Amino acid sequence: METIKISPSLLSADWMNLQSELDNLSAWGADMVHCDVIDGLFAPNITFGMPMISALKRVSKLPLDVHLMIVKPERYIQKFISAGSDTISFHPEASEKPVEVLDMIRKNGIKAGIALNPDVPASVAKDFLDHIDYILLMGVFPGFGGQKFIPEVMGKIDECKKYTVGRDIYIELDGGVTVENIGEMKRRGLDAAVAGNAVFAAPDPAEAVRKLKA
Repeated sequence: METIKISPSLLSADWMNLQSELDNLSAWGADMVHCDVIDGLFAPNITFGMPMISALKRVSKLPLDVHLMIVKPERYIQKFISAGSDTISFHPEASEKPVEVLDMIRKNGIKAGIALNPDVPASVAKDFLDHIDYILLMGVFPGFGGQKFIPEVMGKIDECKKYTVGRDIYIELDGGVTVENIGEMKRRGLDAAVAGNAVFAAPDPAEAVRKLKA
């Protein structure tokens, strides 16, 4: 099996020491920094927005993997692009013009993805295959870190791999990823995984990243 990319979520980081946390992620061997942008409307939490992405971009040695959990992302997409996002995913049901948003992201040289909640069928991805670089499968309902993985989502990896055969589209999974369950995800063909508590709450985060990637 090939090593998959690990994108630790800043939701689980020490926000009082983000500079050192970012430096640590690079030293630990992480591949990306997952940035959960939540507006309190699409999901029951409020995190951060464009100014935080800009600040992170100035100091991060790793690409910023930005996940927009916001209503009508088209209102702010250009600002998130300008802030320095390296990849941007959003939930198509939250947008009035998802294809236009995806095309705008890619036109600016940024990877574009659609995020699918656990109760959204994987088949929704078929409508966007010509406009995306990746599919972000949610292993939990968005809002907070530390939730347990919803087992039924595992089969969606299989479905999405079928839809993307012959296409340069990767599959990422966010929520409930652990050292114990990532092996099965990888066997099904998962390309990237978001890990929050599995990394930041581990006794040895560097070892946790190594085990997740192994």
